[in-house]
Amino acid sequence: MSTQHMALSPARANLALATLFLGMFVLGSGELLVVGVLDRIAADFQVTIPASGTVVTAYALGLAIGGPILTALTIKRDKRTVLIGAVALFIACNLIAVLTTDYTQFLLLRFLIGALQGLFISGAFIAGTSVVAPERTGRAIGIVISGVAVSGALGVPLGTLVGQTLGWRGSFMAIVVGAVVTLIGTVALIPTVPPADANAGHQARYAFAPRVLAVLFLNFIVFSATFAALTYLVPFLHSVTGISGATLSVFLLAYGVATAIGSIRGGTFADWNAERTLIIGSIGLTVSLLALYFVGTIAWLVGLVLIAWGLSFYSIVPSLQVRVITLAGPGGHLAQSLPVSAANVGIAFGAFAGGVATDKYTASATVITGLLLALVTIAVAWGTSFLKPPVVEQPSPATALADTVREPANPICHA
Repeated sequence: MSTQHMALSPARANLALATLFLGMFVLGSGELLVVGVLDRIAADFQVTIPASGTVVTAYALGLAIGGPILTALTIKRDKRTVLIGAVALFIACNLIAVLTTDYTQFLLLRFLIGALQGLFISGAFIAGTSVVAPERTGRAIGIVISGVAVSGALGVPLGTLVGQTLGWRGSFMAIVVGAVVTLIGTVALIPTVPPADANAGHQARYAFAPRVLAVLFLNFIVFSATFAALTYLVPFLHSVTGISGATLSVFLLAYGVATAIGSIRGGTFADWNAERTLIIGSIGLTVSLLALYFVGTIAWLVGLVLIAWGLSFYSIVPSLQVRVITLAGPGGHLAQSLPVSAANVGIAFGAFAGGVATDKYTASATVITGLLLALVTIAVAWGTSFLKPPVVEQPSPATALADTVREPANPICHA
């Protein structure tokens, strides 16, 4: 992996990671809270509920397509500057979204906001891994990713509550306030992070190598398997388990807390053995979905299964990121942005597959759909475990000496 590691004290490194966690939490909440206020958005812009779903699609496309493009365009920029710019533009776009009355403009803004989140995510991974020792890379990634997991567990319910009380524009303003705090923290606590050594074309040669694409496919399948069932979990709990009202929120919160814990622990597992973690996590995901299908009518067992599911799913995510970066080698800076793209495509496909299953059969069919996809993850995780990072040719002593003579030294800033 090409990330340069800086000599920061543990206290400074922890503050930097806390800032990146906050940024991931705030931006992740901004992505997900629209689900809870979709009816308010539809009524305000005078569109139908199905039509308002394009708000979610626009954001996902921004993340999946715009994020990597912005990452490539800023590949030669200091990552601290990139993070500051991404958050500042995120604030500006959300403020404009709050003020607009044109639905087409609102969709375009959501696309841009999604792209900016993708840019922030890739920069956050680079900054997070640069402030810790190489052997703690997985743990740093786990802390950064856990911001997204916590946004799902806490940010969305809180954002929905604000949205139902103050309107969807009020919930967007709450996100803006959180982003302002993130911007202040980024300026104050994130050190200078040197940019990639190579241009975007050279990075892409390694970032899109077949070995990297194989792990990105695993990323796609993992998220497809999860969201084929998770997207329709509430109908499943209603019709199969017989849960409703406040109890439903407790079960969803249990799953959300499990994902947050899983992401943090998953970072430690990634440092231990990322390849083996992917295999074990895929087996855990499969067993959880299988158990959910068979014990779906027993509420307390369903609660335990949801916890196991959340732990298994998010324990995989840091290892997916580590494997992509490692297998990309010199293309690691650009590759940082690709797993989130693969994940969003997987979420879209999983939700579609689960929707087809529930339309043709019953609520339990979504779990079976996820289970079948999860079985594929085991095979792919096992197959990708044999992939090795690229062997990068080192320049000869004569070439290195010539480069030194031609180019002045570029010292790394230490915070």
